[in-house]
Amino acid sequence: MPKAVRQMPEPSGRVGAAHGEAVREPASDEARGPPREHQDTGSAKPKAGTGGLLEAALTRENLQAAWRRVKTNKGAAGVDGLDIQQTGQLLRTSWPQIRAQLLAGQYRPNPVRKVMIPKSDGSQRELGIPTVLDRLIQQALLQVLQPLIDPTFSEHSYGFRPGRRAHDAVKAARGFVQSGKRVVVDVDLSKFFDRVNHDILMERLQRRIPDKAVLRLIRAYLNAGIMDGGVVIERGQGTPQGGPLSPLLANVLLDEVDKALEARGYSFARYADDCNVYVGSKKAGQRVMAWLRKLYGKLKLQINEAKSAVGSVFGRKFLGYGLWVAKGREVKCKVALKALNDFKARIRQLTRRSLGRSMSQVVDKLRAYLLGWKAYFGLAQTPRVWRELDEWLRHRLRALQLKHWKRGAAIYRELRSLGATHDVARQVSVNGRRWWRNSAKLLNSVLTIAHFDRLGLPRLS
Repeated sequence: MPKAVRQMPEPSGRVGAAHGEAVREPASDEARGPPREHQDTGSAKPKAGTGGLLEAALTRENLQAAWRRVKTNKGAAGVDGLDIQQTGQLLRTSWPQIRAQLLAGQYRPNPVRKVMIPKSDGSQRELGIPTVLDRLIQQALLQVLQPLIDPTFSEHSYGFRPGRRAHDAVKAARGFVQSGKRVVVDVDLSKFFDRVNHDILMERLQRRIPDKAVLRLIRAYLNAGIMDGGVVIERGQGTPQGGPLSPLLANVLLDEVDKALEARGYSFARYADDCNVYVGSKKAGQRVMAWLRKLYGKLKLQINEAKSAVGSVFGRKFLGYGLWVAKGREVKCKVALKALNDFKARIRQLTRRSLGRSMSQVVDKLRAYLLGWKAYFGLAQTPRVWRELDEWLRHRLRALQLKHWKRGAAIYRELRSLGATHDVARQVSVNGRRWWRNSAKLLNSVLTIAHFDRLGLPRLS
């Protein structure tokens, strides 16, 4: 095997559904469930004699790790139309030339493919899907840059960092409130990823990255543009969500505000572009908000005034969580009302009685969503809410089951086969067309909790 070919990533695996840094088709934020926690991005480091960070990123070992990560994240094709398997075939023949272009500073990334994701408030979030090749290169860069840059970030920053997750930010927030800081400066940035100023970002990167070749490549990715409806639109600002490097670049830019808050001794937690500062009074909070407007303004970023506010911590949400005070004045976590409403909307979508799917198929669809949702909101200390959600979900499934059986005779036969008495099966079958009202009380004694356990339906409580 020629030496140059040995630098290729390992062969591609099968093509799968979209997850991770690229999505297959537009879908609502709610349909995708709670935020996915950030996984470790690797720890590749430049070795003595390699010549720099770019060479370290392009080593065989680092590229193979990056390729495994890209395959695991799956995702859709970019503007070149090549999926993961097809890109793997391209790399077998073209990687030596691509690598040479990268080292010579001649590589030009493809534009990202624009995808709009509907949000629950009726607005849309823009994703930019890079080609699989560019996702590989970005991932390889990330694995070298993350160990170098991440240790310089604030301890109060939790988003998209190895070994940190949303739960850590929520716990920190709860600790600040428990200490007596009951007013929050809740800051949400308006279209943050679309408004990142390239020149400001590159200046901040130069302070941290000593390799001009890497800086030149990152600038090329920022300038690659976005393809919308077959037309490439050049961008002077923005780093579209969708590429492996975007979260790291976001943290580099926002770390400046984190360090300013740290210097003044403020208690705060930031996850991506959501930042909550905890203070002792509303007047102090208003001063902090005015100061933050100036800090973000210097970065040419805007605060979303509609979503940002200074107020009681018990009336605001953070990363889908709310806070409440239990007996003994202990501050506890709960699922925020909006997150609960989004959960119910998604469950209604998955259990619609007009989809024509079997109960086992419905439960299979529910299982992945429920397990992910339960894992994300595992900090919530509200057992009664969990029980009520379980009961409501099983109620919907019982109604769906009656709809599947349709006629009274079929309902009677199926209930008897499940062990129902003659009287119970008859009473339920007589009112068989009243799906929702009839899917409680008597039916609970037949389609029990154990019945749904056997189908594989996870319990929230």
